[in-house]
Amino acid sequence: MKKILFAASEAVPFIKTGGLADVTGSLPGYFNKSEYDVRVIMPKYLCMDPRFKAQLRFKCHFYVNLSWRKQYAGIFETEYEGITYYLVDNEYYFAGDKPYNALFQDVEKFAFFSKAVLESLPFLDFSPDIIHCHDWQTGLVPVFLKTLYGSQNYYTGIKTVFSIHNMKFQGRWNLSAVMDITGLPAQIFTANGMESYGEANYLKGGVVYADAVTTVSKTYAEEIKTPQGGEGLDGLMYACSNRVYGIINGIDYAEYNPAEDPYIYQHYDTKNFAAGKRENKIRLVTDFGLPVDENVFLLGMVSRMTDQKGFDLIAQILDELLLKERVQILILGTGEERYEKMFSGFSEKYPDRLRVYIGYSEKLAHRVYAACDGFLMPSLFEPCGLSQLISMRYGTVPIVRETGGLKDTVEAYNEYEHTGNGFSFANYQAEELLATLRYAIGIFYRKREEWNEIAARDMLLDFSWRQSADRYEELYRMLTE
Repeated sequence: MKKILFAASEAVPFIKTGGLADVTGSLPGYFNKSEYDVRVIMPKYLCMDPRFKAQLRFKCHFYVNLSWRKQYAGIFETEYEGITYYLVDNEYYFAGDKPYNALFQDVEKFAFFSKAVLESLPFLDFSPDIIHCHDWQTGLVPVFLKTLYGSQNYYTGIKTVFSIHNMKFQGRWNLSAVMDITGLPAQIFTANGMESYGEANYLKGGVVYADAVTTVSKTYAEEIKTPQGGEGLDGLMYACSNRVYGIINGIDYAEYNPAEDPYIYQHYDTKNFAAGKRENKIRLVTDFGLPVDENVFLLGMVSRMTDQKGFDLIAQILDELLLKERVQILILGTGEERYEKMFSGFSEKYPDRLRVYIGYSEKLAHRVYAACDGFLMPSLFEPCGLSQLISMRYGTVPIVRETGGLKDTVEAYNEYEHTGNGFSFANYQAEELLATLRYAIGIFYRKREEWNEIAARDMLLDFSWRQSADRYEELYRMLTE
């Protein structure tokens, strides 16, 4: 039985700010339980979902030496859906109304957490073969393990995997301040270690000292080796190519299941999806206050409103799209104020064509996935992307830019060979986005039967976490055998 410990700054159902929590909270349940004992360790935030606080059991406490500081660490334990979770308690670091604060505070907070992960192991009755670290917040775990703990018998032989979920966030801070916080020797803070452009870099530390590095799609694993995608670390990632692996994320097929989803108006499956989606469309556009036309092309988005998600391209083409194409658009999300105001303005300008919900609602998100004909993701970069996987699960055809996980999961439709599961464009240009949208809309109206075949193919694809778990199991075996 191989023992794996996930170390992460967030995990569902306890606390979530983004897709990282979905990975660390969902993936552990999909490993082969006869061969893998996978557990999770994370901070015990004051702001975590209060429903779960009463379920936590105090296990132990100890003290963490963080340079010249000596800090209390408590360990609480609970089980959720068959997975054991350990939560590290320290009210000085993990109080507050949100899990992340100013970066300089987080740099010390997650140095403490990373060291507490290692210090906790003798108290857990769980000696992992592999510690699987997620994002920069746990980048110091491999560093501490190799430099301060590697010679201690208890830690001998423990391997580390470091997963990069988004290269843009690296945990960079003042070099001397991080040296003081961590107590690590000066030789760690060189160009061959944690130093990057005159700063200390937690993500770089994780990459340099881990035994294997993963990203959340094959294409993103290649993109981070380039100046365009490497966020300043492309040279390092290229040098580490032999231990960098791209493993696509999955989604929970029980949570996103149009045949049983409690949030949507009408359940459906591959046998009756056309009728089911039509009923969902009619009900949703009615609720949003759009004119009901079951035959109109309904385009959806569930997204953060940022440049990364392609909203600058959308801003350039929206007038022409709404003026000249027979389309209705539903947008759910929040983000930069300029985009929130822009869509509110377009909703007033085209009241029969576009509606926007500023904010987030899990119920509305599921309804958008189920009701729409097409789903738009023209991202500048997308390490993996989950929305295109969810949309396909509901037979909603993705329209994406060919980057990261979008390129890996969406095969462009070929009307001559009758293949593909979506529509895509390569260059980050508004003209290409508009042309691709027009092509997709044209297929919807001119070749509805083929459009339905694309939707049916999407619903039959398997992007469940089980596929991801198989790949991670292969990596774990390689590291431990």
